[in-house]
Amino acid sequence: MKLVHQINLAFGIALVLVLAVTGIVIHYVLLDHLIGAQKEDLKAMSSEMTASLKKELIPMSGIPANEISLAVPVTPSYSGISAILTDNTGSIITVAPSSYEVKKGAIAVTSTEAASVQKIRDGDDKNYITVEKVTPQGKLTLYTPMSKVRTIEQALLKQLLIIFGTAGLAMLLFSLFITKKLIKPLIRLRDELTKVKERRFADVTFIKAGGEIGSVAKSVYDMAGELNRFNHVQKQFFQNASHELKTPLMSISGYAEGIRDGVFEGESVRKGLDIIMNESARLKKLVTEMTLLAKLDSEEDVFKSEEVCLQDLLTETVERLNPLLVKKGITLHAEYGDMPTVMLCADRDKLLQAMLNVVSNAVRYARHHIYIHSEIREGQAVIRVSDDGPGIPEDLLPYLFHRFVKGKDGESGLGLAISRAIIERCGGLIQAGNGSGGGAVISLQFPGIT
Repeated sequence: MKLVHQINLAFGIALVLVLAVTGIVIHYVLLDHLIGAQKEDLKAMSSEMTASLKKELIPMSGIPANEISLAVPVTPSYSGISAILTDNTGSIITVAPSSYEVKKGAIAVTSTEAASVQKIRDGDDKNYITVEKVTPQGKLTLYTPMSKVRTIEQALLKQLLIIFGTAGLAMLLFSLFITKKLIKPLIRLRDELTKVKERRFADVTFIKAGGEIGSVAKSVYDMAGELNRFNHVQKQFFQNASHELKTPLMSISGYAEGIRDGVFEGESVRKGLDIIMNESARLKKLVTEMTLLAKLDSEEDVFKSEEVCLQDLLTETVERLNPLLVKKGITLHAEYGDMPTVMLCADRDKLLQAMLNVVSNAVRYARHHIYIHSEIREGQAVIRVSDDGPGIPEDLLPYLFHRFVKGKDGESGLGLAISRAIIERCGGLIQAGNGSGGGAVISLQFPGIT
């Protein structure tokens, strides 16, 4: 069953249950209220009739006792209400409206009728509402049939049920509209996810919706964009990698064949062997970087954590790059002498490689100067590596640390991606930007343990 049908069915069942319970509650509350109101009317009427009987008691002082019932007529003021007047012994003096024969000052009733009247007087007959009042002549009992109250209650309940039914139908129609409005973005979102499943990332469109559905739609759209970019960059990488692999392989193959066939002699042979070795080292480095990045993403045991002194790591990084700095005529300025000793929990060799990648990237683009500044900020060790080069293109900044992305003079596009993977495995964060005066700025943050 479709989600829209499930929601509508659930809402319809809930609405029917609510209306049913409401109808039952209203039925009993309304009936109880009407019975109470009827009893109040009977009490008021009995008080009025008792007062009337008291006034008629004095003129009847000379009347024989066996004729009192004939001289005291009891007539209720409203139709549908009956009255019974009994003496102190319980004998019926009069009934109004009366349909009984009067014999010697009392009402002549059969035993069955007497039992029925007695049942009404005692309140045992649930078909009548009764009220009793003591009078000078005995006891006055007023009663009215429940059918009268039930008729009124059913008429009112019927009107209320019509109103509730109309409101319920309007709510159901409104829920159908709201459900359709809510489900429509989900259906469109499902279609966009189908495009993702079919790897048609460029065809995914943004679904406008509110609330959590809108957040999910935006996440799907961003994910599709990221997958599309990754797919494009990966294809581009394979093209670049094939070119990077093809060029040294052609050199290796060409010089190897020339040496084998005797084309090169003397010093040319040594030169050819040097080229073969250099190109082999280049291939080895490329394959090693790809393998390391794959292991960092998939293997846990490739990362051996230990306590590493940050200052010693920075010093070794500078020492390793000194030959390259001298060769390119670049001055490196390190400012971390006043910082207290900071220990990091990391794989020393991997973290050293990450630092070498970052600083060597700065060496590649710097004109004359590189600056390494470190400090403790909010309990974290912060390292900033900046240069006086042309800076990072704005369109490249969001993807700089993604794999297979490289700048104008980059090599494989894996160096900074490897650095990010290593630093994040250390619990750190790496970010890139451009300085206010130009040049690239790479910022690294590490949670220090001492």
